[in-house]
Amino acid sequence: MTFHDRGTSWFLAQLKPNCANIADKNLKRQGFQTFLPMEEETRQRNGKFVTAMRPLFPGYIFVAFDAARGFWRTVNSTYGITRLVSFGKEPTAVPLDLVSQLMLRCDAKGKLLPPKLLKPGDQVTLTKGPFANFVAEVEKIAPDRRVWVLMEIMGGQTRVAVGADQLRSV
Repeated sequence: MTFHDRGTSWFLAQLKPNCANIADKNLKRQGFQTFLPMEEETRQRNGKFVTAMRPLFPGYIFVAFDAARGFWRTVNSTYGITRLVSFGKEPTAVPLDLVSQLMLRCDAKGKLLPPKLLKPGDQVTLTKGPFANFVAEVEKIAPDRRVWVLMEIMGGQTRVAVGADQLRSV
């Protein structure tokens, strides 16, 4: 993935409900460069924990094109896209720094990578397993990338060991 091509800017397109993959496929088929950052989410369904990929920004996708050439009308009429985010009559470009920093935090497929730097005292959210969506505090980081966190359970603090890939900073 490249951050910037000459003459193009990044824009934010609003998606139709549940059409992220359809819009991404259709935009790429038309020759547009897209970026759809994804994250793993664990939810409990039917008494089991299920991990699935979901968009980091539900309902939105980043699209790169040259607005001066009028390509934004093509994006607006793409199946799966509701409209480009605009302030006024024409779409507004997303700052390049924002998109490039997001791309650096993702792998080649757009999956959000775990944060590199955690330190004791940081507030984190668990992203996988039976404690998904629980907020905890980092107590200690072991050399084998195991992180010990303190969680408040039933009125007391409980120490739990988790992998660094299961945590997201709050």
